[in-house]
Amino acid sequence: MAVHAIETVAFDVGETLVCDDRYWASWADWLGMPRHALSALVGAVVAQGRDSADAIRIARPGADVDAEYRAREDAGCGEHLEESDLYPDVRPVLAHLRRHGLRVVIAGNQSARAAQLLRALDLPADAIATSGEWGTAKPERGFFERVIGLARTGPDRVVYVGDHPANDVGPAKAAGLRVAHIRRGPWGHLWAGSPGAAEADWRIGSLTELPALLGAARMPPE
Repeated sequence: MAVHAIETVAFDVGETLVCDDRYWASWADWLGMPRHALSALVGAVVAQGRDSADAIRIARPGADVDAEYRAREDAGCGEHLEESDLYPDVRPVLAHLRRHGLRVVIAGNQSARAAQLLRALDLPADAIATSGEWGTAKPERGFFERVIGLARTGPDRVVYVGDHPANDVGPAKAAGLRVAHIRRGPWGHLWAGSPGAAEADWRIGSLTELPALLGAARMPPE
């Protein structure tokens, strides 16, 4: 089968573009527990292959996470996103890819509110969407079909960049996309050596490696 040139690069959000440190710190503050304790719980559930929200359920047994989310929003302690939450390579790499003719899409498992916050950052992207807006989430095939729609090209001309083998690599490949697994954040590091991560077309430690891999020229030195 012929290998087609990549025309669109689609990015996951959490721990691919955005560092989740402050997100979990705010949850720890809301739950009234030490930040390092909740961070450790997140690591534990990640290691077990569970949903990270299970860390909240462990910290507050019987908690309705959706209800807690709404209560935080009502109290003015809800989702917040600012420039400092982005990994340093995000803005320069996305801009570089667009300058070299690639379409840039951002799509992850986040709330509709997170989509608004991402758009407010005025990132160099052609389209931004989240599972909360679509009503379908990774690893569902419907999510990646929506990504392909935003990409405006065939799935074999799209590369999806993400840190989670089970949510990103496997289902994106199953939908016909090509995949770059990024080794950062708890999922990216912990599962970097897993069979799931090995299915990726490329394995990277930084977004700065992408342009050369995709034929968009190397990033200039800082």
